[in-house]
Amino acid sequence: MVGTKVNGNPAAEVRPPAQVGHEQLMALLDHTSAVIYMRDADGRYMLVNREYERLFQLRRENIVGLTDHDLFPKDTADAFRANDLQAFARGVPVQMEEEVPGDGEVRTYITVKFPLIDATGHPYAVCGISTDITDRKRAEEQVRQLNANLELRVRERTAELEASTRELDAFAYSVSHDLRAPLRSLEGFSQVLQEDYADVLDEQGQQYLRRIQANVGRMAQMIDDLLGLSRATRTELHREHTDLSALAREVIAELRNADPGREVEVGVAEGLVAQADPHLIRLVLQNLLGNAWKFTANRADATITMDSAPCHGIEVFAVTDNGAGFDMRYSHKLFDPFQRLHSAAEYEGTGIGLAIVQRIITRHGGQIVADSSPGNGATFRFSLTPAPGDWEIR
Repeated sequence: MVGTKVNGNPAAEVRPPAQVGHEQLMALLDHTSAVIYMRDADGRYMLVNREYERLFQLRRENIVGLTDHDLFPKDTADAFRANDLQAFARGVPVQMEEEVPGDGEVRTYITVKFPLIDATGHPYAVCGISTDITDRKRAEEQVRQLNANLELRVRERTAELEASTRELDAFAYSVSHDLRAPLRSLEGFSQVLQEDYADVLDEQGQQYLRRIQANVGRMAQMIDDLLGLSRATRTELHREHTDLSALAREVIAELRNADPGREVEVGVAEGLVAQADPHLIRLVLQNLLGNAWKFTANRADATITMDSAPCHGIEVFAVTDNGAGFDMRYSHKLFDPFQRLHSAAEYEGTGIGLAIVQRIITRHGGQIVADSSPGNGATFRFSLTPAPGDWEIR
């Protein structure tokens, strides 16, 4: 054999490429999982590989020379022939999906067909390479059905929620109108008794009357708080750049004006901002700072602070006081409506405020937790941004 020296080394020779014979080519085609075949311009089979034989349970020597119309139902054969002619007409590889009967079921293949060109530049045959995607199509159909079922369930659930919202609206209307009417009547008649019959009532009668008036006021406050809870749940959320520092200072100023005799040291950090609904967040701060103000009433050195710190990429805000605090054994009751950890005789309130707070924060996608002990104040930490994964405020 005549070789060519490479870098002066006669041992290194560049040999001409060996010719690939028909048997080698068929061995290559027979060891692939794809279905491979070749048909001439008239649609007669020229070649099929072993996967084709396995799929249709036919020997290649019995297939060569036949057309698809000899092997398949007319509709299937017509579709195959149309795809062949498309590849001939375009002169470039064409990809399509084809359904093929076989193994007692219809299977779906992704097929690439391309024309073979002779020396004169004319196409003389089409080659097809088909890959079975039946399992993938089934999985896609299952996903589609699951999505359709999920969409149906979402629509049904949405309808249920809308119905519940209408019921809540009706309840809120009833509370604000039907319950207030008898309450106003009680308040009015008790006022008449106090003004016109004070000399008739003894001290015990006067005390009973004062208790009636106090409970009328408490009932009115509960109605207002229930309506606030309903609005916090149903009001449409409008996120925007919100300055929590400014809102907190406004709330503190209102608390000082309402209780000018109190001396409370308040520290609100600068730059507390979030993408949130400013009206709803103001309600959050009114409740959290209002509670801090209330539960530090018995402290001569009352202090309230509000700041924030990043945690796992989430900004966590904190309202802290050095007031009465509470036992963490009962913390699971904190955010339930009408649940109180202190008696009404010690601290006024209806037990709705923290329920409103939690609902607003939850609607923002955030979380709220509390940390406290009796006599050592309390800290409420909350976020206003959905947290990644299973992350929770600790």
